[in-house]
Amino acid sequence: MDIQEYKCPNCGRAAKFDSSSQNLKCPFCDTEFEIEALAEFQKETAMPETDRIDLKTGMATDWDESDLGDLSTGCCPSCGAELIGDNNTIATVCPCCGNTQIISQRVKGLLKPEYVIPFQLEKQTAVDALKKFYHKKRLLPNHFKEENQINNIQGLYVPFWLFDLRARGHITYKATKVRFWSDSSYNYTQTSFFSVIRDGNMDFEKIPVDGSEKMDDNYMDAIEPFDYTKLKNFHSAYLSGYLAEKYDVDANACKDRAVKRIKNSMESEFKRSVTGYTTVIKEHSTVSVTDGNASYSLIPVWVINTKYKNKIYQFIMNGQSGLIVGKLPVDKGKFMKYLLIFMGSFGLAFTLIIQLLRLFS
Repeated sequence: MDIQEYKCPNCGRAAKFDSSSQNLKCPFCDTEFEIEALAEFQKETAMPETDRIDLKTGMATDWDESDLGDLSTGCCPSCGAELIGDNNTIATVCPCCGNTQIISQRVKGLLKPEYVIPFQLEKQTAVDALKKFYHKKRLLPNHFKEENQINNIQGLYVPFWLFDLRARGHITYKATKVRFWSDSSYNYTQTSFFSVIRDGNMDFEKIPVDGSEKMDDNYMDAIEPFDYTKLKNFHSAYLSGYLAEKYDVDANACKDRAVKRIKNSMESEFKRSVTGYTTVIKEHSTVSVTDGNASYSLIPVWVINTKYKNKIYQFIMNGQSGLIVGKLPVDKGKFMKYLLIFMGSFGLAFTLIIQLLRLFS
C-alpha cells in the first residue's frame, strides 16, 4: 500500500492543510508551507523504504473473504498502525498517532479529480453552527441540548460531477389579460386570450451532482450553492487533515439528475420572461439537452454525527459557506400541545367569524 504524508522539514511531524491560510501548516511548530514547495521538497528528500519484517500471526486467523469485499487496508508510515477503511476512502487520519495519511493505492483504476474547493471553515465553526441550528426549535425535546453528544465530526471532501451543458427549449403558454370597467348602468369584464411562445438556447456551467451513494442527495442539494470561483486544480495536499470519498457513481449515471435540474431551471427562466398577463399556464414544453462536459471535483462538507437516546442524528454543513442541514428529534408532547393550541385558536376565530356574519346579515 502506497501511503503518503507531508512532513514538516523543521520538526518532522505531519503537516495538515490549514483552511485559513490555504497552505500546509505544522500543528506542532506552527510553520506554514506552500503546497507545491513542500511537495517538491519532500520529493527531493525522499528516503528509500525501510526493510519490512514478516511476523507469524500465531493464533490469529486471516480475514474471511466475505469481509474483504468492502475493506481496504494500509500501514501508517509514522507509527506503523494499520489503517482500515472502506473502498471509497482515499484520505484518512491515523487513529493512533493522529497523523494525516493520503492513501493513494485505493484510487488506482479511477479518474483523478480535476478540481477541488478547499475547506474555508474550521471544525469549531461547524460545532457552533450546529448549536445555532437547534437553538430556537420549539418542538425539540427539553433535554436534547444537555444529553445530545457529538459522536463524530469530520471534514469530508465529497465527490461531485460538475456538468457544462447546453439546452434548447420550446415552450408554449396559454395566457390571459383581464380588464374591468363600469358605467352608470353596468360592470364590465373583458378577458383576452393569448398564445405565448418562448424558444431559445441556454448554456449551463457547473451544474453539481454528487457522485457518492453514501451521501443523501437531498442534503447535498440543500447545502448549495458553492462558490465555484474558488475551484483549485486538484492536489493531494488539500486532502491532508480531512477525509475524502472517491466517486462510486460515474458521470453517466449522474447525468439524468443534471438534465432534470437544467430542464426545471430553463422552464423557470422562460416563464419569468412572460410578463404583463393576468394568468399564465404552461401548455406544452420541449427542452432538450445536448452533449457537454463533466468535471470530477471534490467539494468540502463537515459531517457531524450526534447521539441522543441511542439514536444517531447526522448533520451536513457546507465547508465553504457554513450552511447546515439535518433532522432533529421531535417531542411528541410538545407537538400535541402546539397542535391543540392551533386548533383551539382556529376554532375560536371560526366561531367569531360566524357570529359576525349573523350579526350583519
